[in-house]
Amino acid sequence: MVSKAERGMRRQIVLTGATRGCGRALARAFAAEGHTVVGCGRTRAAVDELRGALGGPHRFDAVDVSDSAAVAAWATSVLETHGAPDLLVNNAAIIARNAPLWEVPADEFGAVIDVNIKGVAHVIRAFVPAMVAAGRGVIVNISSGWGRSVAPEVAPYCATKWAIEGMTKALAEELPRGMAAIPLNPGIIDTDMLRTCWADGAASFPKPEAWARRAAPFILRLGPSDNGKSLSVS
Repeated sequence: MVSKAERGMRRQIVLTGATRGCGRALARAFAAEGHTVVGCGRTRAAVDELRGALGGPHRFDAVDVSDSAAVAAWATSVLETHGAPDLLVNNAAIIARNAPLWEVPADEFGAVIDVNIKGVAHVIRAFVPAMVAAGRGVIVNISSGWGRSVAPEVAPYCATKWAIEGMTKALAEELPRGMAAIPLNPGIIDTDMLRTCWADGAASFPKPEAWARRAAPFILRLGPSDNGKSLSVS
């Protein structure tokens, strides 16, 4: 395991949803700045592609964050090899098909809850005790403009992102001094997820790579003074 002193200002970053869209762009941006990224995604082929693109000392694994046992096993292995993360970014999320709430099938609604809320809680449960023991670290839970406002036909996603806001603010009050938990609205980005809602209307917004050039430095600047604040990438 590499000590904090040995890695100097480089950070150990754990990032969920690292193989697609904003997560993939963030992984590349963090790595380009010399930080070590430990990430996960659900699709093994996408994990293998990112692993090949970035190489060591980064690490990427196929993990479904909605599976608490899988997350716990992954975290145990990561903590043994990389130690407690300096920065934990809960980015993994899914969205249901556009529909009025009463037309959303129960299994689709449940899947969004399982990934977007329970998945974040599973990752926090698995990694944050080690961060608390180390006495340092920032937890960024990716929220949304739809975690602070609403829109028709995306009620399940809105519900989960409003939950992220509340859960993160509560976590912020539980952390010891010197740590931080922040719900972060990334803004509007032209991702595959947004295109499922807006189709070609998403094209007028920044691509993930352009967004990450602003977002990565913004996230890396977050610290204890930001604890509990609802922030947006600017």
